[in-house]
Amino acid sequence: QVQLVESGGGLVQAGGSLRLSCTASGSIFRLYASGWYRQTPGKQRELVAVITSDGFNTNYADSVKGRFTISRDNAKNTVYLQMNGLKPEDTAVYYCKLLRDSEAYWGQGTQVTVSS
Repeated sequence: QVQLVESGGGLVQAGGSLRLSCTASGSIFRLYASGWYRQTPGKQRELVAVITSDGFNTNYADSVKGRFTISRDNAKNTVYLQMNGLKPEDTAVYYCKLLRDSEAYWGQGTQVTVSS
């Protein structure tokens, strides 16, 4: 069983930055694509950004393009989300995910709150 531990969330003013981290247990991390998702109360969880297992390809939601950057360090079993130019509408619980074929693992989530 893979355990994912997220960190880096918090309260920040609009225009500020945060860096989220998600570290996986075990040795399979490098084999899995990974992504960040977010969810607000009453809404479905939405994709924020994804990165392939080798880190060469990324994809972003239109709402975060140019502001957020996803990256990974397979030697550290960690995926990152650098968030710049934060807006109040970025407020959500952010979750990391590992995905390979039909296998998926989720982290417990970390709260990001952006004040106006």
